[in-house]
Amino acid sequence: MLENYLPILVFIVFALVFSLVPLLAGFVLAPRRPSEEKTSPYECGFEAFEDSRMKFDIRYYLVAILFIIFDLEIAFLFPWAISLGEIGLFGFAAMAFFIAVLTVGFIYEWKKGALEWE
Repeated sequence: MLENYLPILVFIVFALVFSLVPLLAGFVLAPRRPSEEKTSPYECGFEAFEDSRMKFDIRYYLVAILFIIFDLEIAFLFPWAISLGEIGLFGFAAMAFFIAVLTVGFIYEWKKGALEWE
């Protein structure tokens, strides 16, 4: 019975060793020189001055969603461009339709003023 689970146990041990040893080495060997600049907030662009559950402007989420949409568009364009010779006219038409749908969405967001920042 143990011989069935021994390979799984060995993989778990290797995974723990190969993940925890570099992590612990970083904590032990890394220099500790904190400064005010290193510990300052930088993600949101302003100091944390209120409760963490404060309301954000919807434009933060809208810009994030738009970024994800167009980032995914680029992720689909790379494999398409590499295999364009093999997929032929149907593949070209399918990707042209995909880009057209995203372009219509982009123009709609642009006309609605979602990309303007005040």
